[in-house]
Amino acid sequence: MKSFDLSGRAALVTGSTRGIGRGIADGLIESGAQVLFHGRTPPPDLPADATFLNLNLMQPDAPEELMAQAFESAPQLDILVCNAGSFFDVPFLEMTHKEYSRTMDLNVRAPFFLVRAFAKKLVEEKRGGAIVIVGSTNGFQAEHDSVAYDTSKGALVMLTKSSALDLAKHNIRVNCLAPGLIRTPLTNQWIETNKEQREHYEKQTPLGRIGDIEDCAGAAVFLVSNAAAYITGHVLVVDGGLTLPQIGAL
Repeated sequence: MKSFDLSGRAALVTGSTRGIGRGIADGLIESGAQVLFHGRTPPPDLPADATFLNLNLMQPDAPEELMAQAFESAPQLDILVCNAGSFFDVPFLEMTHKEYSRTMDLNVRAPFFLVRAFAKKLVEEKRGGAIVIVGSTNGFQAEHDSVAYDTSKGALVMLTKSSALDLAKHNIRVNCLAPGLIRTPLTNQWIETNKEQREHYEKQTPLGRIGDIEDCAGAAVFLVSNAAAYITGHVLVVDGGLTLPQIGAL
């Protein structure tokens, strides 16, 4: 389908050295887009002609600097995927200001100002674009010992909706991808060493399996493509139906 073709377009994917971010980056390349990779250390298996940008998004000015470098590397840039994020939680009553700030700086402040810097440049150039913010099902379903993380992912849902509303008049679409449990380098060890919990997740998931990176990649490609040209402010859940039932399987 031509509406999924991203030829001639360019994307910045933050946190794209591995896991969901890398899968999304590879999916965008497969669909024809030029992709700018971002992370702290370039992986050895990046495409030979790939551009890699190394900035620590925890730093206050890093989002604006990253966007400046991205537009310098690819002036036609019109896709932004805010994927970089992490989990730093401890039990709620043990949470410190420092740990809370680490979560909010990376998971909320960085994407907020990335979206702002990206949109500002496109508006100046009178161009449209597409943004995908990678959230989580934790943005609307709580998990034990995950209060700061859940709060940050809930904030991304409203960042998506509010920025989509403000940027629609500039033909800049903003959508959110909300994965459930996905097999990544960070989750694989836990998944494979906790057989009973893995089987519990599989039983509670209507589609009967844990998600793969490719499940997120395909959804992200759709959201930035012309196939989704009339979709903005939407949260696309990629969880195999895990969040559907009020009461899980017995």
